[in-house]
This record gives sequence, structure tokens and C-alpha cells, in this order.
Amino acid sequence: MNKTELIEHISTKADLSKADAGRALEAFIGAVKTTLKKKGTVTLVGFGTFAVSERAARTGRNPRTGEAIKIKKAKVPKFRPGKALKEAVN
Repeated sequence: MNKTELIEHISTKADLSKADAGRALEAFIGAVKTTLKKKGTVTLVGFGTFAVSERAARTGRNPRTGEAIKIKKAKVPKFRPGKALKEAVN
């Protein structure tokens, strides 16, 4: 499912126009981004938790040359699914 299909699904299920559903999805994405930027977490009970973790600096290899390269530390967004979502998938 891509973003357009998700907007159509939200529009149908919530009885909203596609424009309203698109704005609602953009608002949700914006809220998650803003919260994660501030090092916060977003928890949706039954769905999961969005959080930021820090990946340590490390040494990697250039696959073409085999040369060792340094990879900087980075903040990466993570998603941890909730119990209800795990059960729904299984």
C-alpha cells in the first residue's frame, strides 16, 4: 500500500473527502516527525511505538574496494509494534 492508497482507504473508512484524509495523514506524519526530532516517543496503544535511537559510530567496508571506512554515529527512527498489531499479523 502506498500513500495514495492509504489516503483512499482512510477517506472511505472515515467518511472523509480525499483532501481531508490527505491533510489528516500529513498532520499525523508531521506530528510524529516533530516529536521524534525533539527526542520524544509516539505511542499508539495497540499499534506500536515510534522512537529514536542512536546508532554508534563504526567501521564499515566499501563493497567495491574492500577498503575500511568510518561511518559516523547517527540518530535513527525506529518502530516497535504493539501486542495487538503483532497478534493481528500472526
